[in-house]
Amino acid sequence: MSECLFRGYPTENFCSCAKILMHMIIGLGIDLAEVSRYEFDAGTLAWFARKIYTDEEVAYVMRKRNRAERFAGFFAAKEATRKAFGHAIPWRQIGVTHERGGKPAIKLFGRAEALPAMRKVERIQLSITHTSLIAAAVVILETA
Repeated sequence: MSECLFRGYPTENFCSCAKILMHMIIGLGIDLAEVSRYEFDAGTLAWFARKIYTDEEVAYVMRKRNRAERFAGFFAAKEATRKAFGHAIPWRQIGVTHERGGKPAIKLFGRAEALPAMRKVERIQLSITHTSLIAAAVVILETA
C-alpha cells in the first residue's frame, strides 16, 4: 500500500492531496498593478466603483487599511482572470470575494457565470500579494 506524499494517508482512500495531484491546469493569468494608480479621491472612486469594482469589493476595501493596495490587488485579480480565460470579461462580472479563512477567491456574475462550464473549469485558484508600490495576482484554472 503506497502512502500519501503529503499526509501519510493510503492513496487507495483517495485523500484530498491525491485529488489535487490529478487536476490539470487549463488556464493561467498573471497581472501587476501599480498601487499609486489606485489612490482615489471620492469622484474617481465613484467612477471606478461604477465601472470596475462590485459593491461588495468597494465595501470590503473601505473597511480596511491600505485601501490603494487592496484596490490594486483586486484590479490585478480581475485582469489575471480575464487573461486566464482568454476573454474580455466585463469588469463587474468578475468579483473578488474571500473564503471563511480569508483566502481570496474569484466569483463570476452574469453571462460570465457560464464560462467555467463551457471551458470545463472545476476550480479557480487565486493568489494576491501587494506591497506599498505594487500589487500582483495569479489566477489558475483547473480541470480533472
